[in-house]
Amino acid sequence: MLLSRRNFLRTLGTGAALGAVAPPSTASLALGAMFEPPRQSEPGGPIRLNSNENPYGPSEKARAVLQGDLPMANRYPYAQYDGLVNRIAAFHRVKPQQVLLGCGSSEILRVAAAGFLSPGQQALVASPTFEALEAYARSLGAETVQVPLNGEFAHDLDTMLARATAATGLVYICNPNNPTASLTPRKDLETFLTKLPASTYVLMDEAYHHFAGQSPVYTSFLERPVENERMIVTRTFSKVYGLAGMRLGYAVAAPKVIEQMRQFATWDSVNALVVRTAMAALDDVESVQSFIQRNADVRQEFFKQAATRQLKPIDSQANFIMMNAHRPAGEIIEHFRRHNILIGRRFPAMNTYVRVSLGRPEEMKAFWGVWDLMPQGTVKIGG
Repeated sequence: MLLSRRNFLRTLGTGAALGAVAPPSTASLALGAMFEPPRQSEPGGPIRLNSNENPYGPSEKARAVLQGDLPMANRYPYAQYDGLVNRIAAFHRVKPQQVLLGCGSSEILRVAAAGFLSPGQQALVASPTFEALEAYARSLGAETVQVPLNGEFAHDLDTMLARATAATGLVYICNPNNPTASLTPRKDLETFLTKLPASTYVLMDEAYHHFAGQSPVYTSFLERPVENERMIVTRTFSKVYGLAGMRLGYAVAAPKVIEQMRQFATWDSVNALVVRTAMAALDDVESVQSFIQRNADVRQEFFKQAATRQLKPIDSQANFIMMNAHRPAGEIIEHFRRHNILIGRRFPAMNTYVRVSLGRPEEMKAFWGVWDLMPQGTVKIGG
């Protein structure tokens, strides 16, 4: 039986304990499986606040292109592939040789791991963060070194730097971070980059870039590049563009870095229907801004509702929010499941926190209605 991406991540050790380097125990994997929401969707199915998707779907312009291209679904996308690469390159003011497409940004993480990690080398990651890079590193026989986030839920760059050695092949930084939706300041990242070993590559995952807005501590490394040929920046069409189901992501890096990664990429991994749809989505600036504003409005309302319930979520710069419920996350996940709402999976490094993807206003109203049904007799715990 084929493994889904989520099942693959669990198999290779997602959700390791905060700061741990060893793979999680069998018990922790079993717990992860227990609370992992199903991926299928049916009419009248659950409200999905679990995967940080765009709840509004693709823009109207992107949908129109997608529908128009359906008759070409029987053809390989060879003719359009270069067009998309050129369009992304122009969008970021880089050369086409600096762009690599992938089946979602998850494939980009896989080929980066394959390109710059091997047995005896290390991948340096935060804890908690998106688990794919760590899982791919382990599959290659590389060691993974986890460093807990700091008190502000940013990457603890000083500790990461102290843990980096000549064996550190790749550092993974998700900014804004998943699952905490928090930022690591740009100025701190720039200093960090200059102090890493000369053989270490850095993968900067900017999947949630669009939701960070005009934060004074955040600037994309694509909007303001640095002179560092060991920097790889990834983006995805799964979030603000609403194309998660069509699986398209990309990397921007120095040409020689792209070529090193390309040799590990899956042949023809970009499907024919997503190519022109993605170009339409990229051009539809008005819809992107609308999605960003809708998310910001729902996010603000979430914080308002949380405050009325004396909850203090982590400040969010993404399209999801993580907050301390002061009780085991598994209890809350199961409570919402019983009421037909799916929220994010457990992150054992933050065992009393829950991650909630932001949906439409009516979906968030339903979320809070179910929250208020939470059994009051549950024993609260620290964390």
